[in-house]
Amino acid sequence: MISRKLLLAALLGAVAVPAGASVLVIGNSSARACYEAADSGLAPDVSDLRTCDEALRNEALAAHDVVATHVNRGILRLRRNQVDLAMADFDSAIRLDPRQPEAYLNKGAVYIRMENPTAALPLFTAALERNTSRPELAHYGRAIANETLGNTRAAYDDYRRASELRPEWQEPRVELRRFRVVEQP
Repeated sequence: MISRKLLLAALLGAVAVPAGASVLVIGNSSARACYEAADSGLAPDVSDLRTCDEALRNEALAAHDVVATHVNRGILRLRRNQVDLAMADFDSAIRLDPRQPEAYLNKGAVYIRMENPTAALPLFTAALERNTSRPELAHYGRAIANETLGNTRAAYDDYRRASELRPEWQEPRVELRRFRVVEQP
């Protein structure tokens, strides 16, 4: 189980494709630069985080952009393995806008990284209910959480859905190969 947990955390926290759970910010600003760093999938450096900090501290941002910047900074912090700080950013985003799906998706990834599938499971569901831009990631994360918790059928269904949503993504298909579907009489 640990390898799949780490795989999801790496996908959500370190790689742009398929993990583009950042939140778009329009315009030319530090908040936009923070978004671009989070969306790039590259390993962030300290200046990327400073850009996000600058946006939150010194720019007159619309409420949506404040929430987006918290999500995007959280993604960068997660990539730098600053798990507690990433969690704080996702919590801030959820507190400011409980409808923000990417905050739930990324917070679920933090809980997977912390090996807490019980806490992760409802967060992935919340991301789906709020129409995350990356439903395949939410299904994949939920599959990992379900499988870890012993919910084999639910895990299979979520791996299958992740694969349907993004057919070119190999990981869900690889996971599905481990399952054997048996018809019940």
